[in-house]
Amino acid sequence: MNLPNKLTVSRFALTGLFLAALFASFPGHETAALALFAAAGITDALDGRIARSRGLVTNFGILMDPLADKILTCSALIAFVELRRIDAWMVVVIVARELAITGLRLLAASRSVVLAAEGFGKHKTISQMVAIVATLISLSHQQWGFVGHVTFGWPVAGRPWIDWLVPAATWLAVGLTVLSGGIYLWRNRELYLRDA
Repeated sequence: MNLPNKLTVSRFALTGLFLAALFASFPGHETAALALFAAAGITDALDGRIARSRGLVTNFGILMDPLADKILTCSALIAFVELRRIDAWMVVVIVARELAITGLRLLAASRSVVLAAEGFGKHKTISQMVAIVATLISLSHQQWGFVGHVTFGWPVAGRPWIDWLVPAATWLAVGLTVLSGGIYLWRNRELYLRDA
């Protein structure tokens, strides 16, 4: 197994460790969860770049890389529902979009059609990551002492500014998720409407 694929597989393991830390009870477990999520995000940034730059793109990587991404982000968002940090309907919208686009790509593959990534899809992914990281920082910054208070805890209208960023980032992520999904389905509608 080449290096990019090892990084992809490591993301599955990091997702499990991230969830275990998030729901653990040891001191600083939220900070540990943030660190593990960040590590998983780094593997996401690296595996594709390394694969393309070194000519190591494989069918395994093409399949598993986006799957690992979706499992990581959806796991975090579903966990936040349990922690009452995000409304369940928002996660349903995001997961439904991911399932719909995955289904469309499988349909395209069955017809030997390669669907290019959309620009809005990349913005969607970034917005979801920002919302997740902001939520994790909101959960953990009080454990960082003076640094956490000064950096993320200074008040705006009586609340730490990071607590204002979380809902704004979450709403943006949901909006971009719906928009990118709608655009992707519309632009590729011939695939699923051809024999309707």
